[in-house]
Amino acid sequence: MKLAIGCDEAAYRLKTIIMEHLEEKHPEIEVADFGAAQGDTVLYPDVAYTVADAVASGEFQRGILLCGTGIGMCICANKVPGIRAAVCHDPYSAERSRKSNNAQIMCMGERVIGAELAKTLVDTWLPCEFAGGGSAPKVAEIDRLEQEHIRNAAAQ
Repeated sequence: MKLAIGCDEAAYRLKTIIMEHLEEKHPEIEVADFGAAQGDTVLYPDVAYTVADAVASGEFQRGILLCGTGIGMCICANKVPGIRAAVCHDPYSAERSRKSNNAQIMCMGERVIGAELAKTLVDTWLPCEFAGGGSAPKVAEIDRLEQEHIRNAAAQ
């Protein structure tokens, strides 16, 4: 799996911890860092868009976005057509974001969760796959509505 990771300055420390964890526990995953470097100040929408666009294009299968709360990154990532990003702050939401919602991007907040919980969430999220079932029509409707919005915007 190829995974894109990005952060703003508020989550630089957590990004470093997660990258080290991925290298140690998941060496089979190829990780690309699109986040802020130590001491950099960046606009989180730029980072979120870059990661989401790389996932939407198929260059990466999944993405992890980190900021102070995870909320801003999530909002921005979800603006990219084809992307489903979810804020995950507990193992259940991490699992369901994949199994029920087919989210390709996990968002977390350094100011909201600790490093150990973040590692647990990553370990929970990575092996999960979309379960389909009763969630399949809902995800299909999300995709249909997105395409309808794109068509309507193009027609204007």
